[in-house]
Amino acid sequence: MQFEITARDPRSGARTGLLGLGSGTVETPAFMPVGSRGSVRGLTPCQLRDCGVRMLLANAYHLALRPGAEAVARLGGLHVFMGWDGPILTDSGGYQVFSLAEHREIKEDGVWFRSPVGGERMFLGPARCMEIQNLLGADVAMVLDHCPPYPCDRQLATASLERTLRWGAACKESHGRDDQALFGIVQGSVFDDLRDESARRTTQIGFDGYAVGGVSVGESEEQSRHTVAVTAPMLPEEKPRYLMGVGFPADVVAAIGDGLDLFDCVAPTRMGRNGTAFTWDGRLRLRNSSLRSDPRPVQDGCTCLCCRLYSRAYVSHLFRVGEMLGPILLSIHNLAFYSRLMSEARAAIARGRFAELRDEVLRRCSNRKEEE
Repeated sequence: MQFEITARDPRSGARTGLLGLGSGTVETPAFMPVGSRGSVRGLTPCQLRDCGVRMLLANAYHLALRPGAEAVARLGGLHVFMGWDGPILTDSGGYQVFSLAEHREIKEDGVWFRSPVGGERMFLGPARCMEIQNLLGADVAMVLDHCPPYPCDRQLATASLERTLRWGAACKESHGRDDQALFGIVQGSVFDDLRDESARRTTQIGFDGYAVGGVSVGESEEQSRHTVAVTAPMLPEEKPRYLMGVGFPADVVAAIGDGLDLFDCVAPTRMGRNGTAFTWDGRLRLRNSSLRSDPRPVQDGCTCLCCRLYSRAYVSHLFRVGEMLGPILLSIHNLAFYSRLMSEARAAIARGRFAELRDEVLRRCSNRKEEE
């Protein structure tokens, strides 16, 4: 892995960079769509490319359940298996420690999961986590971490921090591929001093990149943004910085201003499947009856497949009658919107004008704003 910072914004922590990985080079800041089970739902690799996507996220836990990491390796590795020749990052399964709380039991050496599919038990510890990700062959692997919920008291936050550090060190020791970068994860919940301790000790272990984890797990928008803003400067300047699972446009732009480089979230595709489009004036709900005869595209000036060929009225019709094309088109639009947002951010940073873009996006695309 190589990482080069190419520009900095003079009035914020924003920076652009080139992240060189085995499967290609990614311009940062960059957004990664989520393809947990080896597929971004409803979209082909060609469609993702057309949306401007250059890097994807998959999930080690889900792929270990089905079809199994060994099966993927026998079939040529994750890139061949899913037909994607660009960079891939695999999440370790640490988020499932949070999201599947009713199906897991945390031990000091790892986590026992009971599969929500067939009920079988699966153990995920640092060594097995690295074995799975080595077999999958993604360009970037994540350490196994303990992501605590919110609300979270100081005792639990400290315990999850210590466990994440122990697991992270064990993951580094077990990691077996020189062609695969390994990122460490900073925890600490909403406690600034614990974030500082976690960042300092994670950096001492030494990883190829660093992630801010445990954010957007139930805390308020203000708490989330504060935690990101506090944690980002604690991470090594010369390494890529990744904000895990935070992905509404306003949150992403705010985090870019804090110095974050990589992002992922299910929001653009999940909300697209549910009939909501992201636009430069807020969210647009295509199920609204007011759009049944609206001849305009979802977003004026957008060049995605959805906006080039179809009207709001047509996409609204697709959702009302239950046609699968509706979710596909809005997923395409939303990912193209995010790619354009990243491109605009990179251009603004290069011109030294990111602060203006950030303020405009925060005003026009706030998390609560819907298009009139």
